[in-house]
Amino acid sequence: MGRAIELSRIHMEAGEGGPFGAVVVKDGRIVGEGWNRVTSTRDPTAHAEVVAIRAACLRLDSFVLKGCEIYTSCEPCPMCLSAIYWARLDRIWYANGRADAAAIQFDDEWLYREVALPMKDRSLPAVDLMREEALAVFQAWDAKVDKIRY
Repeated sequence: MGRAIELSRIHMEAGEGGPFGAVVVKDGRIVGEGWNRVTSTRDPTAHAEVVAIRAACLRLDSFVLKGCEIYTSCEPCPMCLSAIYWARLDRIWYANGRADAAAIQFDDEWLYREVALPMKDRSLPAVDLMREEALAVFQAWDAKVDKIRY
């Protein structure tokens, strides 16, 4: 956790993004480091946890991080939490909570509420389009014998 906090401070002070850092650990050693790079890369998905997961996957040459844990300087936002689940990490360790982040204007509470709503009640309109064409691709995937499941 100390390294995650250190990354958050170093890169926040360097002007690379918000005050967030994360590390992925396997068997007691860091296999991926990340810090918030949203503003420096102009990428809204470049949160510390996502960056650390990407680094760990590259290092371990795998899209599955079973056997790994993530240490993050702040409770993960909904996007990062989803990425952690998709990566199949074993555990989340966090320092600051979401209320601490909200106190410095990083308030993700609205997003936690929004994603829990039925799609029709969300503030961002979502419209289905060309389902039959897209469904044909899903059917081809389902029939594909050499697919890699994830």
